[in-house]
Amino acid sequence: MSQTWKAGRRQGLEPLSTSTTRTVDPLTWSAGAALVCGVAAHYLGSRQTEIASELLCWIFLPLIFDKANHQRLLGLDRHDGTLPSHDSSKPAAASGSGDVPVSSIWIVAICIAICSVFRSERDIIVLFPLLVPLLLISQRWLQYGVSPIESHGSIFFRLANTTIGATLSAIFAVFTLSPWDPFGYGLSLVPVSALLIAYTLLGTRSERLPKSIETFDIEAALRPLSFRVAATLAVMLGVESVVLGFPSINVFRTVASGVAKALAWYSAVQLAQHSSWSTATMASTFSLLATRSPFSQETGIRAIFNVSASLLALGQTVDMLPKQARTRSMLWAAALVPVLPYLANLMAINSSRSSGVTHMENHPVEILINEAKFDFDKMLENQSNSFSAAYDEYQRRYGYDPPYGFEEWYNFAKSHQSPIIDEFDTITESIKPFLRISGQEVLDLMTRAYSLPEHELWRCTLAGHPSRTYCSHPRRSFDRDVSRFFDHMIRKLPSLSLNVKLLINHLDEPAVLIPPDPSNVNLNITNLAGQPSWETLTKHCSSLTSTSTTTTTSNTITPIETYGLPFIRSRKSALDLCTHPEYNQMHGFLLAPESLRLIEGIIPVLSTAAPSTMGDILYPLAAYTQDPNFRYDGGSGKDIPWEEKHNNLYWAGSNTGGRASKDDHDWRLFHRQRFVEMAQNLQQHHRPYQYLREANKGLVSRISSSFLNSRLYNVAFARIFQCEPRSCRDQRAYFHQKPWAEASRPLQSRLVFDIDGNGISGRYYKLLTSKSTPLKQTIFREWHDDRLLPWIHYVPVSLSMDELPELVHYLTSTESGQLHAKKIAEQGRRWFGKAMREIDMAVYVYRLLLELARVQDPDRPAMSFDLG
Repeated sequence: MSQTWKAGRRQGLEPLSTSTTRTVDPLTWSAGAALVCGVAAHYLGSRQTEIASELLCWIFLPLIFDKANHQRLLGLDRHDGTLPSHDSSKPAAASGSGDVPVSSIWIVAICIAICSVFRSERDIIVLFPLLVPLLLISQRWLQYGVSPIESHGSIFFRLANTTIGATLSAIFAVFTLSPWDPFGYGLSLVPVSALLIAYTLLGTRSERLPKSIETFDIEAALRPLSFRVAATLAVMLGVESVVLGFPSINVFRTVASGVAKALAWYSAVQLAQHSSWSTATMASTFSLLATRSPFSQETGIRAIFNVSASLLALGQTVDMLPKQARTRSMLWAAALVPVLPYLANLMAINSSRSSGVTHMENHPVEILINEAKFDFDKMLENQSNSFSAAYDEYQRRYGYDPPYGFEEWYNFAKSHQSPIIDEFDTITESIKPFLRISGQEVLDLMTRAYSLPEHELWRCTLAGHPSRTYCSHPRRSFDRDVSRFFDHMIRKLPSLSLNVKLLINHLDEPAVLIPPDPSNVNLNITNLAGQPSWETLTKHCSSLTSTSTTTTTSNTITPIETYGLPFIRSRKSALDLCTHPEYNQMHGFLLAPESLRLIEGIIPVLSTAAPSTMGDILYPLAAYTQDPNFRYDGGSGKDIPWEEKHNNLYWAGSNTGGRASKDDHDWRLFHRQRFVEMAQNLQQHHRPYQYLREANKGLVSRISSSFLNSRLYNVAFARIFQCEPRSCRDQRAYFHQKPWAEASRPLQSRLVFDIDGNGISGRYYKLLTSKSTPLKQTIFREWHDDRLLPWIHYVPVSLSMDELPELVHYLTSTESGQLHAKKIAEQGRRWFGKAMREIDMAVYVYRLLLELARVQDPDRPAMSFDLG
C-alpha cells in the first residue's frame, strides 16, 4: 500500500507552466486529472470495447510516462517548493523489471485483466466503492505507526478517513449503483479482491507483509507490467474472437477509450504517490457514479441518490488530499458532471408533462375507449338468450347448422352463467377448412401427419365413459400437462360419450399452414428453426379474404384521427399479417423462430396460439390451470391497491422470441429486444420518439423527440439465452440486465406489459386478474380473443410500438389517462371473474370438442361453402 503524504512519497505529475504553478498546486492537478480522465474513460467506454480498450490503454501508458519524464528532464516541470524535488537520477519508469519480483508483476497483471474481463461481462463492478474502506483498513494495518493525514475539520474528511465513515459511504454508493442483488454482489467480490491485491503489491514495503510477498513501484516496473497486462488481455481477446468472433466495436471510440484509460491510470498513479491508493480509488468511485445517466434512472429517488453519492465521493476525494493541496477546493468544479445532466433531466421531464394534450376529448385513446365501450355493450346485449336464438345466430353467422350436441352445450353454458354464447368465431374459423373435405379424409390425414418424420405432435384420444385423455409421442414422455388439462376440463362437463382424436402441438410455436385448395391433400414438414419464416407464412395471402364473420360494429363507420400513431382500433386488423408487410422485420417468430416444425397441409392440429395466416385450432394453454406460477396470487397480500403502486410500466423476463445466430444482428429487430431497447433508451440510431402535443386553440399534432422519460419505465432482461454464444455476448453487452425478481413484482406497478415469447406469454392471465393495467403486444391469435376486448379489458400495443411513449405518458402523467388506466384494470379484473373462469374454459373446450367430433365423423361428406 502506498504511503500517505506524511510518509513522504516522491512527487509525480506537476503543472505544465510556471504561470499555472502559481495558482494550482501539483496535488490538485493530479487529483483533477484523475477525476477528469476517469470521467472521460467511463463516458467513452462500453462493455463491447472494454477488453480492446484496456489492451490499448496498457500499450499507451508507457508512452505517456515517457513523455512526462522527458518533459521533466528538459526542465519543463518547475518545482515550486511545495513538493520535494524530483530525483532525476532515478527514472520514473524503468526500462526493465530489474530486481522487481517477476511473480508480483504477473499477479498484478492478472488482477488487472480479471477486472477488465469482469467489466466486459457485467458492465460495472458494483462493489467497487467498498474498495476504499478496504484499502484504508489495509493501509493502516500495513503502515502501523505512520502519522495520519491531518484533519481538515469537515464531515467529508470523517467519512473519507475513518473506517466507519468510509464504509457507510461505500454502502450508500453500492446501493445507488445497484438494487439488492446478492448474486451480483458475490460476483463483484472477485474483481474487488483482485484490485485490493494489486494495489497492495503496488504499495511500499511493510514489515507486516510476509517476506514471500514482494511489493514494487509501478513506475519502476511499468514496461514489464504493461507488457504482461497487454499480453494477458491479448490472449483473452484472441480466445474470445476464436470462440465467439471479434466483438463489434467502433474503432475510433475504442482508441479514444484506450487513451482516456491510459491518462486515467497515469493520473491515478500520480495521485497515489502524492496521497494514497485509497484516494485514487475514491476519485475513480466519483467517476463511476458521476457518469451514470439520470436519463436512464427508473425513479427520481434513485436519480437524486446517484447525484448525492457522486457529490459525497467528490467531497471525500477532496478531503483525502493532504493539506499541501492548497487549491483543492477547485476540484468542486467536477460537481457539474453529475449535477448538470440531472438538472437537464428534470427540465425535460417537466417540459414533457406540461406540453401534452390538455383537452383530453381530442386524445385518440379517449376516443378509442369510448368506441370500445359501445362495441362491448352491444356485444353483450346481442348474446342469445334462448336455444332457438343461439341456433339461428349460428346459422346466420356461418351458413350451416351447429354440430350434434349443440343444445346440451347451450344448456351447460347457460347453467354456468356464461356471458358469452355466440362469440365463438375463433373456433369456427379454424374448423371451416376441414369441413371442405370428408370426415374420413380428415382421419386419414391425421394418421399420415403423425407418421411424418421429426414432427412434434402428440396423438391424443378422448374415449371411454366418462371420457379420459390418452396421449402418446414417438420421442417424448412429458406432454406438458395436456392430458391433465383435458381430463380436468372433461370432469366439469356433463356425462359425455365422446370418441375424439386430437393432434396437439408440443411446441410453443404454431405448426400448420393450410393450403387454399381443399383438393391438395399433400403433407410436408419443414424445420424452419432459426430461419426466416415470413415468406412461407404469407405465401397464401393473395388467396385469403379479409371478410370478417363477426357482426358489424362501429369500427366500420367513422375514421379516427390518430395523428399518424398506430393506436390499435381493430384487434383482428392489427393481427393480419397479409395487410402488414412491415411485420416482416419486427418479430422474432417471423425473422428466426426458435423451433418451428411447419406442416403444410389440411391437418387439424391444436395449438395455444397462431398468427393470422396459420391454421392451427386454438385451445387454452394447459399451464393456465395446471401451473401455479401462472395463477394470480393476490390474496396473499402481494397485490396492492392501485394508489400505492408505482406509477410506471413494468416488465422483466428473458429474451425469448427468436433464435439469434452468430452471423448477423437480426436480434436487434426481435420484438422483445426492440421493446427493451426502447424502454431503456438504448436506440443507437437515435430513432426519435413520437408524442402528441397541443398548440393554441386545442390543435393537436405529432412531434418527434429524442427524450424518453425513464421514470415511467422499469423494463429489463433478467436472463439472456436462446442465442448463439456471440449473439448472447453482444446482447449482454448491449442491454442493462436485472436479477430475477419475485413473480409478484409486476403487481407493484400500475402498468404491466405482456409480450410474446416464442409463442404466447404465460403471465397474461395473472396480469388480467391483478389490480394493475395490462398492456399487451402480440401477433398471435388465442382462444379468448372473442371475449377479451382491447381498451376495455387491456390496452393493446402495436408491433411497431411507435405509439407506446405517448401511450405510457398519457396513462401515467395525465389525470384522464390515470383514471382510464385504473378503470381498465378494474374492468379486466371483474370480467375475468365472469368470462375467463375455468368453467368458461370448459364451455369453450366443450364446444370445440363438438366441432371436432363433426369434423372427423367418418360418415360426414365434404361440405361446400365460402371460407370468407
